[in-house]
Parts: sequence; C-alpha cells; structure tokens
Amino acid sequence: MSLAELIFSYVAVLLGALCAVGVYQEFRQRHFKPAPSKDQIFRCQKCGYVYTDDPDVDRSRCSHCGKLNEAIEF
Repeated sequence: MSLAELIFSYVAVLLGALCAVGVYQEFRQRHFKPAPSKDQIFRCQKCGYVYTDDPDVDRSRCSHCGKLNEAIEF
C-alpha cells in the first residue's frame, strides 16, 4: 500500500465518520422537536395579552380582561 493510498483511506474513513455523526444528530433533533400546535393565536385588543385557544374556536375571551377577540391571521 503506497503512502497516497494510505492517506486517502484515512481521510475517507474520517469523512465517513463525520457524515455518520451528522446524520445521527439530525435524526435525534427531529425526534425531540415538539410537534407544531394547531391552536389558534389571539391578541387582546384591549390589554395586548397574547394567548392561544383551541383550533375550532373563532373568537376567544381574554383571560386577563375578559374582552372577546378574533384570531390572528398570519
């Protein structure tokens, strides 16, 4: 085995290990990310409080001041 082949195999093994660690980290990160919530987001027009409520609710009452608010559209 020549010196060039030895260096090439060493670099190839290191790059392969680095790719394997990257793939492993990506799978771990996907597994532990929280699932997106389907709740609607509301912002009170009176006091400015931001809160969420169930996805089937069109209007929701603010828990701070009691004003009825529409959902925020993004």
